[in-house]
Amino acid sequence: MIQFENATRNYGKKIAVCDLDLTIPSGELFALLGPNGAGKTTTIKMLVGLLRPSHGVVRVCGHDLIIETRSAHSRLGYVPDEPYLYDKLTGHEFLRFIADMYRIPQHLTRAHIDREIKRFELQDFADDLAENYSLGMRQRLIFAAAFLHDPDVLVLDEPMVGLDPRSVRIVKDLLKEKTAEGMTVFMSTHTLAMAEEMADRMGIMVQGKIQFVGTVSELREQVDVDTKSLESLYLKITSIPIADQTNPSNNT
Repeated sequence: MIQFENATRNYGKKIAVCDLDLTIPSGELFALLGPNGAGKTTTIKMLVGLLRPSHGVVRVCGHDLIIETRSAHSRLGYVPDEPYLYDKLTGHEFLRFIADMYRIPQHLTRAHIDREIKRFELQDFADDLAENYSLGMRQRLIFAAAFLHDPDVLVLDEPMVGLDPRSVRIVKDLLKEKTAEGMTVFMSTHTLAMAEEMADRMGIMVQGKIQFVGTVSELREQVDVDTKSLESLYLKITSIPIADQTNPSNNT
């Protein structure tokens, strides 16, 4: 499970995330929505240990990310919005490196790698250097790396970028399967349709604060608008004109 307790992150005088209190239980897929600059990426970076909270606590499976960093990281898988690979490693070599980093026992490493290569259909290019990979190939390899050590918590930042429709379906089916088995998934996305399709609950963040947490049905009951489309509900809460929604690029 994931716990944020009064988690706050400052950049100088700017408060990027303010007093975030949020608990996501095992077996839930939680989608974090919000406009550019809302604090979504800062929230994710605190969750995966790339940023320390200025104050407050972030826990993964009961482990404080600051005090019990290694224990927390061992339970986490992470797919960033911009996949980074070592260009002079092949897909196989990169997965072996990840297996060593997570201390997967040597006698299990080959089976784990073969499982993820098959799962994400990497067979045709797993022995090619990463420098020759397309964006979609890189994203599939990053997904394979994130699942390699069987994490209890999976953190996804705009996970479907670059994936073709078949790969998107593979990922969606896998997330449904894994949450049914008890995995917790935290996903940041600008794609409202995906959040509506996939998420058990969603949160909407504006200027570093959570303005809503709940199901789409609960959101429809809470927000008074003429139409009940998720887009209209989202725009009502975030109070951003439709004209400003044309460039959903990276957020703070």
